[in-house]
Parts: sequence; structure tokens; C-alpha cells
Amino acid sequence: MEKTWKANASTFIKGWVGSILIALFIATSIKSAIADWNVVPTGSMKPTIVEGDRIFINKLAYDLKVPYTTWHLAQWDNPARGDIVVFFSPVDGKRLVKRVIGLPGDSIAMSHNRLSINGRTMAYELIGPEKLDTPRATEPPRRRLMIENLAGRKHPMAIFPTAPSLNSFGPVTVPQGHYFMMGDNRDNSADSRFFGFVARDRIVGRANAVVISLDINDHYRPRWHRFFTWLP
Repeated sequence: MEKTWKANASTFIKGWVGSILIALFIATSIKSAIADWNVVPTGSMKPTIVEGDRIFINKLAYDLKVPYTTWHLAQWDNPARGDIVVFFSPVDGKRLVKRVIGLPGDSIAMSHNRLSINGRTMAYELIGPEKLDTPRATEPPRRRLMIENLAGRKHPMAIFPTAPSLNSFGPVTVPQGHYFMMGDNRDNSADSRFFGFVARDRIVGRANAVVISLDINDHYRPRWHRFFTWLP
């Protein structure tokens, strides 16, 4: 009787553990290859994305990869200029969130925070100066918000006119199979100006929306107005 009970218990436990493992494998495979979210710890994409945002990543936006790898099973699109993408840094492999500025073959230059792409200077519209959302002693006390028109695709950006930064460079030509990435917080972003071009196979997916947002400087208070908002 005791042996039968132990056998039944063992069978039950093995079946339960197996079901849990299968469920975990399916869930992590979806997270790895189909959809995920990313917690944003820095302000390099302000004002579009702020610290504490949880952003939704569409990993099927451009291709289908083997779960847990960067191997491509199929590809149906490529990142477009202005897309916000998640990718692995070519320097240290960390996942970063930046905006696609330069496509393969583009000539990119910048003069005092004004971009030129293939010899054409992008259009800018000044929104106006404002105080920082979360001022720090290491950052300038004021920033300037602008709308940048990337050849028809508009998005907000921030600059610090008096901050020391790499706000002029180029022109540089983006190699085939690579992309030039920049943060919207132009004077406070480590991007392709510093780590170079990003290979196509290092791009994880496209960031589509803010799912939830918690203010890390105010006891993780929810920013309700940012919940479920699309990214420009």
C-alpha cells in the first residue's frame, strides 16, 4: 500500500514538474522571440521615454529568430528611419533603447545638434525651455525641447545648449548591414557617436509603446498618464 502511494505521488510530482517546465519553456520562448518588455533605467531617450518606463518590444516587427539566439529564421522588414529599437550594444552587449537615425548607405552629419542626412538638414521646431523632470547636480539646470522632423517622421527631442557634448560630427557613411542610432536626449546619450554603427543582427525588435511607468524618484509612484501610450 505504501509503495503504491509513493509511486502515485512520484508520478504526480513528475507530471506536475514536467508541466511547469513546459509552461516555462513556452513562456520564455515567447519572451525571447515574439514579445517582451524592457525597463528603462536611464534618461537617454527623454522626453520620449523616461526613467521608470516599461516599454513593449515587438520582436516580430522585422524578423523571426530562433528563441534564445540571434539566428534569423525569416525576415520580412528592416528598421525604418525614426523607429525606436532595442539592440545589443556593440561594445559590451548590454540591451539599449535608441532611435534609428541612419540607414545603410546614409551619410550622417551633425552641427550643433542639427542633423544632416545625405546632405539635407533636418527641420526643427522649438517647443521651449523647461525645467528637468528629475534635476541632478551633474546635469545642467535647464533643457530645450524641440520637434525633429526626420524626413517626414516627427518626434520630440531634448538638448542642453550649454552642456559639453559631442553635438557636431561627420559626415560619416553608414556601412551596409548597419544602422546609426541616437538617443532623443541628445546631449546625454551614449549612442552611435561613441560606440559606432550597429549591425542588423544585433537589433532585437521595435519599441512600440509604454506599458506602465513608475517614478523611480518618487517611491515608484505610478505615472498614470503614461500608461499604455504609443511611442512617436
